[in-house]
Amino acid sequence: MQKELLLKLRNGDKLTLKDSIKLTIQISLPAIMSQISTIIMEYADASMVGRLGAHDSASIGLVSSSTWLIGGLLNAASLGFSVQLAHRIGAKDNKEARNIMKIGLLSTMLFSIVMLLIAISIAKWLPSWLGGNKAIIDHASLYFLIFACQLPFQQLNNVAGGMLQASGNMKTPSLLNILMCLLNIFFNLLLIFPSGTVGSLPGWNLGVAGAALGTALSQAIISLIMLYWLLRRSDLLKLRKGEKMHFSKGYFISAFRIALPVALEQIAQDGAQIVSTRIVAPLGTKAIAANSFSVTAESLCYMPGYGIGVAATTMIGQSIGAKREDLTYRLGWLVTILGMAVMSITGILMYIFAPFMLATLTPHPSIQMLGVRVLRIEAFAEPLFAASIVATGVLRGTGDTMIPSLFNLVSMWLVRLPLATLLSPKIGLVGVWSAMAIELSVRGILFLWRLSKRNWSTKEVIIAHS
Repeated sequence: MQKELLLKLRNGDKLTLKDSIKLTIQISLPAIMSQISTIIMEYADASMVGRLGAHDSASIGLVSSSTWLIGGLLNAASLGFSVQLAHRIGAKDNKEARNIMKIGLLSTMLFSIVMLLIAISIAKWLPSWLGGNKAIIDHASLYFLIFACQLPFQQLNNVAGGMLQASGNMKTPSLLNILMCLLNIFFNLLLIFPSGTVGSLPGWNLGVAGAALGTALSQAIISLIMLYWLLRRSDLLKLRKGEKMHFSKGYFISAFRIALPVALEQIAQDGAQIVSTRIVAPLGTKAIAANSFSVTAESLCYMPGYGIGVAATTMIGQSIGAKREDLTYRLGWLVTILGMAVMSITGILMYIFAPFMLATLTPHPSIQMLGVRVLRIEAFAEPLFAASIVATGVLRGTGDTMIPSLFNLVSMWLVRLPLATLLSPKIGLVGVWSAMAIELSVRGILFLWRLSKRNWSTKEVIIAHS
């Protein structure tokens, strides 16, 4: 059914409102499952490390904002090519889509090697720069170093999965990411704890390093399978004999135009997270640990929104390529409303089950109590947070990455950080998360205002980014 609806979209056939809703749900569900599986993997990491003690948990929490920054830059590089690929598929130019795929794979892998070298070079000093105390610096540095070594595999997973999704295949990347989650849990049990912790399973007792290695190994295995599926099994994108890669300056210019605002957004947004980490660090080890655990717990709530946002980029990108301006506007609003509905439900569930979520992550009552308080504050911001997440995916599908980047930059640096700086000395971590909830609400309102201006789906936007 999904393939038939996408084919109707590309061919210019009429899609009823019912068809549009079906397409939105069918593409979104696998993407939601994929994002949830990713968070379950992080949740498993945090839960297992949480059993080792507050210091080990804090060591990972200290560098987590830096790992997000690097991961975001890798994702921006992938997006620069996957959006163009979606446009080509929407225009039924599959041969050129495969050429973009080859150029994108080569370019993004070279970029990941550059990021690997940079990350390795700063691993020793990063925890100190972030304000970590002596008790957690060594473990934080080791965790970041291992993270750095797996960056090419993370990039490969990003770009191969992103291109499969851009072609309309949401199912395969989702299933592979779920498998990666299961592999990560297995490797964690094997590497983090000593032998005999789980039945007769042998253990290497590597602690924090084991958590990083478990993620790296599962990422490596799945990224190679993802690449195989892209090059050998994809109906639209698998390699064909006689098709040689040819470079075009226009593709690199378009990729740069799409990726640069996203990269700057990640630098600004995750840079703000790093500054936020600096704000939290003086509050003590328990606050750092509670902040880290709460971020992980909240991810279960907002990752469905990111899944829907990924689906939005695919649908809108193919609509743009097929020159379906009427459908572009309708699908943009449908997918945004779906995201807000889903995250309203997950926000309610997060408020109710916050004590259980924190209890599964850490055995320390004081950390649990603080985490529950901040999660329940954040729950009220989830619907508008969803609007910003999904609308970002909608606008990226058109090739418009500048507006989302500006909105995110303004809200993070002019709303969240000043408020967090003002409130944290007075009410601690609760102040930091109150600032976050206010900022996410402001951001959501900005994106809904942008969607209400129909010119984001006009031909001028299409021409500018095609």
